[in-house]
Amino acid sequence: MTELVVRKLLVDLTTPFASRWNGGDAFRSAFFSALSMSFPVGEQYFIDSVRNGLKTLPEDQRKRYGKEVQGFVGQEATHRRVHALFNGHLDKMGYPNTIEKRAIARIKKQAHLDPRMHVAATAATEHFTALFADWMLRHPEALEGAEPRLQTLWLWHSAEESEHRSTAFDIYQAMGGNHLWRIRSFYYVSVVFMWDLTRQTVRNLWHDGSLFKWSTWRSGATMLFSKDGLMRSNIPHWKDYLRPDFHPEQHDASRSQAWLRDNTEYFVPVTAAAGA
Repeated sequence: MTELVVRKLLVDLTTPFASRWNGGDAFRSAFFSALSMSFPVGEQYFIDSVRNGLKTLPEDQRKRYGKEVQGFVGQEATHRRVHALFNGHLDKMGYPNTIEKRAIARIKKQAHLDPRMHVAATAATEHFTALFADWMLRHPEALEGAEPRLQTLWLWHSAEESEHRSTAFDIYQAMGGNHLWRIRSFYYVSVVFMWDLTRQTVRNLWHDGSLFKWSTWRSGATMLFSKDGLMRSNIPHWKDYLRPDFHPEQHDASRSQAWLRDNTEYFVPVTAAAGA
């Protein structure tokens, strides 16, 4: 069981920011904005899935995981609210949030599925966000030139994603979810998540007027596919999820722990996870 703390981020997100907020780099700005646009509806889905999964467990299991789930819900709800503020500025700049619309339609269409499938999808997505989070904490230069408040937003979110990377996975296991379902869901989430993210990034670049510029795609290729790029360097970690004996705790979270320990001036603990 993981002890999770809900934190209030002490960052101003009421002040607008530029369209190319990430150091003036068109691709990095569009890519990170696309991620943010997916978060509010995604975080709510994760909250609902894990809560509903917990309810299906026997009483002793609910007591075992109750505190951790409450902390998970609190952290994800905070992420949802903060990124809704971030996305509000994108909306005012005219960026169409199509990734959110597709996600809402997909969630409604699949609402009837076994609760284990929703928790499996959440665990799979949390694996992606944990890989992204650790990469971000290893590569703060991905936010080079961004305002300090926005750098803090993304690094704080990354640290907490890494911190609660095991919660949905453990609930899925406790629900009796099997390895085959877990892997099928992981493949599905891998395809859908990457396709949706790519489409939204392209739409953002189109709106920005930088879609067909060589500098845009040079930046994207460097960030994603260089030797230590986000995609290329994480292939082995992505494959780890396919192992029958895999558990998220097998991946290092020391960077997350260090960031949360060394940057307490940027947040206030609201409450420790206590009771579900």
